[in-house]
Amino acid sequence: MRPGLLLDLDRALLHSLEVADGWNSFFGSIRERTSLSADIRELAICRIAILNKAQFEWCQHAPLAKEAGVDEKGLRDEQNEGEGMTPEQTAVLRYTDEMTRNIAVSETTFKDLRLYFSDKEIVELTLTIGGYNCVSRFLVALDVGERNGLTNAKE
Repeated sequence: MRPGLLLDLDRALLHSLEVADGWNSFFGSIRERTSLSADIRELAICRIAILNKAQFEWCQHAPLAKEAGVDEKGLRDEQNEGEGMTPEQTAVLRYTDEMTRNIAVSETTFKDLRLYFSDKEIVELTLTIGGYNCVSRFLVALDVGERNGLTNAKE
């Protein structure tokens, strides 16, 4: 478990200790041991929270994204134009959108991503996006944190 107080997510996971252990190992690696910069990681996570209406995920990661310099207006841009973002961030935004909405990623989006990121970074980014899509679906399905009835992350 994370040091300090337990989050509502931790409490939900503790219904299965074995799963909680694996979950924390996997997501601890994504959060703390990849080569991705904080802005790229948090941009992807927050975009997933917006797309999947995962308020708890948004509340946990939006402050981290802001601290890392992610422009919230660009993050919330549904037209995927990435206003206020760097070219690298815009490429990540498109990649995150396609992975989250379509699963398959267009060749154009993938080629654009390769302009800015190494193979290792693309693998780490893909695992981050896939993993945090899992997180958002878990949170929303179980209404973790009892936040689904509140204003969603998109608003």
